[in-house]
Amino acid sequence: MTYTSAEAAKLLRKLNDSYQALVNKEELSCEFHAAVGEDIESVRPAYNYAATQAELDQLQRQIRLLKHALNVFNTTHTVPGFNMTIDEMLVYIPQLTRKREKLASMKSQLPKTRANSFRSTSNIIDYIYLNYDLNDVETDYERVTDELSRAQLALDAVNQTETFEFDLA
Repeated sequence: MTYTSAEAAKLLRKLNDSYQALVNKEELSCEFHAAVGEDIESVRPAYNYAATQAELDQLQRQIRLLKHALNVFNTTHTVPGFNMTIDEMLVYIPQLTRKREKLASMKSQLPKTRANSFRSTSNIIDYIYLNYDLNDVETDYERVTDELSRAQLALDAVNQTETFEFDLA
């Protein structure tokens, strides 16, 4: 079947949810308590060990195959407008985000600020001076913000439009 990355991610979430639900159900039904003298069969939960293990194995296999197919797609498909694979973009976007956060902090500084001085007996006032040009930081901040937006939109477009073949069987 043909999937986009976004569709594959949703399917992967669904498979993981199904797997976890089955594990939870197994934990609740593979053991049970009965009081002395109580009819054990009347309180025994429905549980089939072999069938449950087979279903868990099948879900794990499907998850493994889908993750692999998605990883292969991400490492071989290039994002238009960027000379990077999807895999690289998934590293690049957090790098840009961290850089933008650093620049946002730097651009919000004042050129000169009074330092907190713990020398209460001194009449000397310490100042902290920026060792960079605020205009340069502002320009870089705008450039990085624009690049981050462009990268996110390009990746979103690929995730919504580009497809790959995958069979759950």
